Amino acid sequence: MGTPQLCLVGAVMVLGLLGVLVPGVPGPLLCWAAVLWWATNEHTTLSWGVLAAATGVLLLNLVLKWLLPTRSMRAAGVSWRALFVAGAAAIAGFFVVPVVGALLGFVVGLYVFERVRLGSHGGAWVSTRTAMRAIGLGILIELFACLLVAGAWVGAVIAG
Repeated sequence: MGTPQLCLVGAVMVLGLLGVLVPGVPGPLLCWAAVLWWATNEHTTLSWGVLAAATGVLLLNLVLKWLLPTRSMRAAGVSWRALFVAGAAAIAGFFVVPVVGALLGFVVGLYVFERVRLGSHGGAWVSTRTAMRAIGLGILIELFACLLVAGAWVGAVIAG
């Protein structure tokens, strides 16, 4: 694999890492696709091993990303309907306030839904804070998995 194509694989990998932080962009899928592209062009034992390890790490990421945050949200009593309303508010916020509107819309939508459901500021704030922590944990799990894949790829490129 030549240097220009290797740089393109690296660019896709960086795009995947950034995609973890941007809602709607499939960051882990982009990281896996970059490793797949590289492995299918290299055809070495090391490249196929990195692809297999990346596949395993990203599959484990899928499981952990949904299991761990969900447990803390259920313990706090945050319902799926509250998250749906918050997601709709995030979409509306994205169009109302460019750049940061999605985050603001999500937090405000979740807080208002919980305030109406629970009837108090304290309970709504605790639910909102718990949901935001859980979502942040999911993002950190996904980012860590993608960084492991990127690190394995960089190590294999340097070693190979």
